[in-house]
Amino acid sequence: MVQQQPQTNPQAAMPEPPQMVSTKDAMYFSDMMSWNLLAAKKAHFFASQCRDPEVVQAIERAGQMHQRHYEMMLRHLQASPQPPVM
Repeated sequence: MVQQQPQTNPQAAMPEPPQMVSTKDAMYFSDMMSWNLLAAKKAHFFASQCRDPEVVQAIERAGQMHQRHYEMMLRHLQASPQPPVM
């Protein structure tokens, strides 16, 4: 007889964030922030190399999106409650 695993939705959001961030999660946050910052910088550079105003605008919008994502992650990390120091 085969036992069935309970169905879980991997896309379901957590009702609230965990009290502690694991080392693996912290490293992933660092990677995500680095990726977004690099993408924003590259977009700014490539937009400065373009001559077509529509292309410049599209690349700048993409760069601004990455900048917003970086800043959002930074705000979330700064707003985290700090554990008491003993």
